[in-house]
Amino acid sequence: MKRLFFVIFLFFFVLCLKAQDIGLATYYGKRLNNRKTASGIIYKKDSLVCAHRTYPFGTLLKVKNMKNDKEVVVKVIDRGPFAKKRIIDISYAAAKELDMVRHGVVSVEVSVYQDSLYMIPLSDSVTVSK
Repeated sequence: MKRLFFVIFLFFFVLCLKAQDIGLATYYGKRLNNRKTASGIIYKKDSLVCAHRTYPFGTLLKVKNMKNDKEVVVKVIDRGPFAKKRIIDISYAAAKELDMVRHGVVSVEVSVYQDSLYMIPLSDSVTVSK
């Protein structure tokens, strides 16, 4: 019985750790502006978007700067970063929101953004007839 409880506890502990990542973030340089991303969307430096290795395109992520606790919500539209120890590349606009433009590379916490309004699928909407 104790063994089963331990396995269940370990499973939920690992699940909670997977819910957020802590690592280094960089931002897209100006030369990438107006270029096509891996998802086919054209990157614009004034949009709140990011590149992540594993999250599906369209996923909303909350990125928190660990030094100043500023947060921004970005949408995954590209793959990367491909540099070691980096977990996310964010747009120039998102970097300005996090106050990281001057530093270039900062420590961040990344988690899936769960907004109750965003999570309602369109197929579940209610149709009102007269």
